[in-house]
Amino acid sequence: MTDAPYADDLLLALAIADEADRLTLANFATGDLTVETKPDDTPVTAVDRAAERLARDLIAQHRPADAFVGEEYGTTGESARRWVVDPIDGTKNFIRDVPVWATLISLLDGDDVVVGVVSAPALHRRWFAARGQGAWLGASEATARRLHVSDVSDLAEASLSYSDLAEWEACGRLAPFMDLMRDVWRTRGYGDFWSYMMVAEGAVDIASEPELALYDMAALVPIVEEAGGRFTGVDGTPGPHGGNALVTNGLLHDEVLRRLA
Repeated sequence: MTDAPYADDLLLALAIADEADRLTLANFATGDLTVETKPDDTPVTAVDRAAERLARDLIAQHRPADAFVGEEYGTTGESARRWVVDPIDGTKNFIRDVPVWATLISLLDGDDVVVGVVSAPALHRRWFAARGQGAWLGASEATARRLHVSDVSDLAEASLSYSDLAEWEACGRLAPFMDLMRDVWRTRGYGDFWSYMMVAEGAVDIASEPELALYDMAALVPIVEEAGGRFTGVDGTPGPHGGNALVTNGLLHDEVLRRLA
């Protein structure tokens, strides 16, 4: 993998994930977090901010010409190469000592997401991918196993993961989403990054959320797609640019798009 395009960028993203994991895990479930509320009514901690600063500093050191987009401190730089980072995806879980949270690190080259790393140290799991190099689960390239989506092609046999039904109600799509839930084999609210990574693993067949930002989605895209799945918005917009996400094993995608439309 080391000779492939973006291989060095993937190695950098993995190294940043190592540092971020040490920081976030050391501050998880300690009982002394200070939680603030941002203007969008979402929580943030000093750990979120410190993890993003760490990633920014490492990108500035190793890729000084590249731009950076982060959840906590916004955008710096104007390069077509943009590193997009969510320092803790699942902050609400983090502050309640629920281990389902992760650092999301990605690189966009233009509009194409070419590198993605999702590192969930409290779950002892890390997923990563670069364009043309496959999708992998493991702590490093040396120890990882390759991922592939499921081959489920019948909606009645599909497993569906989601985040929050109130969000579907708020955007006026609760009725078609509930109809979809009734017609699949199984539903579970795993939520956040984990739903999509389980699609890449082949454990879940469909995952969707109606409202997401670029930093919520970018790192997920190459992992899902390199595993053989599809990643669009609920209106079919390719990649992480539609403001929401529909991810499937590919075989179910067109039918689910039609149902949610």
